[in-house]
Amino acid sequence: MRFLLSTIGSRGEAQPVTALAVQLKARGNDVHVIAPPDFEELVTGHGLAFTPVGPRLRDVSAVKTTPDELRRLAQESVREQFRVVTNTAHRADVLVAGGALQHATRSVAESIGARYVYASYCANTLPSPHHAPPAMLGRVPVNGTPEENLAQWEHHRQYFVSSRDTLNEERAELGLGPIDDVRDHILGDAPWLAADPVLGPWPGPAELTQTGAWLLDDQRPLTPALEAFLDGGAPPIYFGLGSMRASQDAVRHAVTAARALGKRVVLQRGWANLEFDAPDCLTIGEVNQQALFRRTAAVVHHGGAGHHHDRRGSGRAADRVAPHVRPVLLGRPGRTAEHRPCADHGHHGGPRRGAGTLRPSHETLRPGAYRRCESRGAAPDVVVSQRHEDRRRGAGEPDQVRRTCGGCP
Repeated sequence: MRFLLSTIGSRGEAQPVTALAVQLKARGNDVHVIAPPDFEELVTGHGLAFTPVGPRLRDVSAVKTTPDELRRLAQESVREQFRVVTNTAHRADVLVAGGALQHATRSVAESIGARYVYASYCANTLPSPHHAPPAMLGRVPVNGTPEENLAQWEHHRQYFVSSRDTLNEERAELGLGPIDDVRDHILGDAPWLAADPVLGPWPGPAELTQTGAWLLDDQRPLTPALEAFLDGGAPPIYFGLGSMRASQDAVRHAVTAARALGKRVVLQRGWANLEFDAPDCLTIGEVNQQALFRRTAAVVHHGGAGHHHDRRGSGRAADRVAPHVRPVLLGRPGRTAEHRPCADHGHHGGPRRGAGTLRPSHETLRPGAYRRCESRGAAPDVVVSQRHEDRRRGAGEPDQVRRTCGGCP
């Protein structure tokens, strides 16, 4: 069969698409990948056909844009996607869209009579009464009752409205009628959830297929410099924010906190070009995370699906996810720690009301999760949410941090 796999996102979208393409090709299929030009080497390095779409995301993410500029860029992105996907699809039998910004793929599939599948990499990006929508444009929904969550998902539709007119103009060029609901048009009738069913389970019944995570088998060796650093002392703490923008202040906080715990740091530059020059901190570029994370004491990251699955696959390091709030990571010297074994966090979704950790929450925690992580030897580690810290201080509570289990799946 002939497959066209398309994504417009960062590495968190491009790498799973590449992993799926590798497996499809290994089974004798004809596979073509469309992705931003940042990932040409990733895709072609696995012997796959590649067509770029849009600008280099690394360059775009480094520039602050106004709302009007964002709207203009969104319209240009829709038109570019239609142009590239239409020109590449040809006689494809199946078109797979990876990520929620795939405005053109379903329309092109419809125009050539191909099957269309939308794939998400995290349960909370798909509508459900069991969780709130993901954060978008600075708005961070909070998990509530099923009714409250569904109301938030209705509000979530508005983020896709701005592209509707452009999308319908392009559909008309293909001889197709207009659509009204852009988000549901993109998600399709039966989306796939490409997440591990244990780490990122779908919380309730739906017309949905959970495939498991699409992971590349990374065989790249670690660099000699990184090997030497790892061999030169106790396992370090990894700190990386992927494609997110971040300031050097985040790095200084991370290194200072790690030093307070007697830990060294491996810092990944990421798209923010983070840097720190010190004997106890090694700054690295692109790396085999699967190999590195097995040799770290903890992994502090931005919550991307790739980091999350690579960390879990390592089977050793505890991890901390730091989305949406300014964190003081891994504690500060001279503080007491309140130990609460995992009651406030679970697997996926937005922050839960009253939760003081940075860990994304789910409605339930699987029985025995804390006991399992203890048996794996994963040590608890300390995380401070600046938002929670400020709330405690305002209430006159003692200056303390929360300790949570770092090994829970």
